[in-house]
Amino acid sequence: TKGLFLFKGSETEGRADRDGASDTEGKQDVPEVPVPADDTPEVLNKALSGLSSRWKNWWVRGILTLAMISFFFFIIYLGPMVLMMIVLCVQIKCFHEIITIGYSVYHSYHLPWFRTLSWYFLLCVNYFFYGETVTDYFFTLVQREEPLRILSKYHRFISFALYLTGFCMFVLSLVKKHYRLQFYMFGWTHVTLLIIVTQSHLIIHNLFEGMIWFIVPISCVICNDIMAYMFGFFFGRTPLIKLSPKKTWEGFIGGFFATILFGILLSYVMAGYRYFVCPVEFNNDSNSFTVYCEPSELFQLQYYVLPSVLQSATGWTTVRLYPFQIHSIALSSFASIMGPFGGFFASGFKRAFKIKDFANTIPGHGGIMDRFDCQYLMATFVNVYIASFIRGPNPSKVIQQLLALRLDQQLHIFNSLKAHLIEKGLLPAVEEAA
Repeated sequence: TKGLFLFKGSETEGRADRDGASDTEGKQDVPEVPVPADDTPEVLNKALSGLSSRWKNWWVRGILTLAMISFFFFIIYLGPMVLMMIVLCVQIKCFHEIITIGYSVYHSYHLPWFRTLSWYFLLCVNYFFYGETVTDYFFTLVQREEPLRILSKYHRFISFALYLTGFCMFVLSLVKKHYRLQFYMFGWTHVTLLIIVTQSHLIIHNLFEGMIWFIVPISCVICNDIMAYMFGFFFGRTPLIKLSPKKTWEGFIGGFFATILFGILLSYVMAGYRYFVCPVEFNNDSNSFTVYCEPSELFQLQYYVLPSVLQSATGWTTVRLYPFQIHSIALSSFASIMGPFGGFFASGFKRAFKIKDFANTIPGHGGIMDRFDCQYLMATFVNVYIASFIRGPNPSKVIQQLLALRLDQQLHIFNSLKAHLIEKGLLPAVEEAA
């Protein structure tokens, strides 16, 4: 039997359909998603031709993993704005891979405007999220440029109008014999937007809080993926979950401890550099984006007293750590324990459509989505973690908003603040007379 959706009992549904949808809509078999061909570079195929498929896959994955890590270091060197563009490119590719699966499943029905509307909705959602981000983080730049100021003022209305246009186009594209499938694909597109675009937007928010909030979580997921694979490859005996038969308890536990250690060490190295810990801000004087600041207490070394158990084991009474290193334990733990569930979710999705990978973009790894299935879940956690335990009121943003007010409003706020400070004793009462 081909495909996932076999629509059993669709005859009954078809007769009950008030819109008169055809019974044949549910009777046709849905075609399987084509299996991507092996696109391993010929050089690697020749070099590894004498190895078994197990070891050949190990070497291919290893070589391509090193290449991707090297590329990751390179884009970090290029700075936060390049990282933001890379996140956008990855998001678009992941969206393309998932939408392509939907198109492959239903392509025989020739659904009108399906691909066009999918990409249009992607454009609308990105316009909304990136506009919100620019307005929030680069308020000074937006207020300085007249076109940006107008777009910012009416941003949400414009975004809604764009989405409403796409919604009307979808309604107009409905064809009687394809109602159900068209609504399936409308839902498919919107769930993909929710999973991919919304969470990639959170990655960019994390990046603007400081590159360390972007690099450490992503690196922890990468480390856990590699170490779980290594421990599972050499020591794996006990299956972990049926959705991923190759995943083992040995790999899961080994990856957990390796990731915790890695997160603490990487955080120690990065917390000492302002380039990594400072938020991305727009500098009016230099007319450019900067990552220079005075590091907060989170990134300043402090002494911590060890528990008595660790004191007796190590002989140390205190240790000198960055507070961020303690937070990195929470990030590493999530990457090791909950992060893999993003991979399990993706495995269940692929099993549902009887495919091995989302695409064949990266030999030995599959598609871009195969590499980022855990990253999106991690990004959401980091964003929630920052909002719950780290971020406080931002004085610079408050000042930017105050400067955008009318002069009489600014004067009213000044007098109110002055009276409040005098009442609290922070300003002498003589100031009031003056």
